[in-house]
Amino acid sequence: MPELASLLPMVLLLVVIGGFAGVVAGMLGVGGGIVLVPAFFYAFTALGYSSPQLMQICVATSLATIVITSPRSVMAHNKKGAVDWAFLRGWAPFVVAGALAGMFAASRVSSVALQVVFGTLAGLAGLYMAFGKSSWQLGQAMPAQPVRGAMGAILAFFSAMMGIGGGTFGVPLMTIYAVPIHRAVGTAAGIGLLIALPAVAGFVFLNVAEAPPFTLGAVNLPAFAVVIGSTMLTTPLGARLAHSMDPKPLKRAFAVFLTLVALNMLRKVLWG
Repeated sequence: MPELASLLPMVLLLVVIGGFAGVVAGMLGVGGGIVLVPAFFYAFTALGYSSPQLMQICVATSLATIVITSPRSVMAHNKKGAVDWAFLRGWAPFVVAGALAGMFAASRVSSVALQVVFGTLAGLAGLYMAFGKSSWQLGQAMPAQPVRGAMGAILAFFSAMMGIGGGTFGVPLMTIYAVPIHRAVGTAAGIGLLIALPAVAGFVFLNVAEAPPFTLGAVNLPAFAVVIGSTMLTTPLGARLAHSMDPKPLKRAFAVFLTLVALNMLRKVLWG
């Protein structure tokens, strides 16, 4: 049984991480996973945990938080009529299949490989947030099947490997096909749940060596519980800040932050 003295620093770090992720999610409308995964990784590393599957733990624990936060977000958006349920039902089988494939791939590759995947894709997401324009369009409607299904499966595959929900990739994908931004954000919240549920169901059965204390499969339970609590408290604060400040400089600032986090993760892979 780990001593309280060894658990307390981890709990305090996780409170800060969850609080920051909640503010970012509420303020900018991005999923907390894009913050949680690198934050978990640096926190566990700083506390001396060096499991060869540390990134898998970070990814799985982030997805577990989405299982709790996504339904709340979906219901809030649904009250404003911003969730396209028909679209979600049509995409669900492809998203679930992609999420399961992504979980399986993440469980088979090294922690370093997952760092490369996260760093590369998070960096691209940061660049899109910094330079992407609402006027960018590929069409006036989402493509028909089977192209639409393939898009959903690919989106879910990489999201599950990164430990993030549907917003980071789903919102840009839908908006470049002329889906209104509020409907894209609301629908993406539902995509997050479709990604997280099957992926977490697989991750809890993953056998992880040298995991931090109280880890079920690849899901660290203290991290999950503490982050959920602090995120729930700070997300409304982020939402209030978003309405009281100009979101454009905030979005650019987060884009810079995300790009730097991604580059730092890639730096650690290359130079340690």
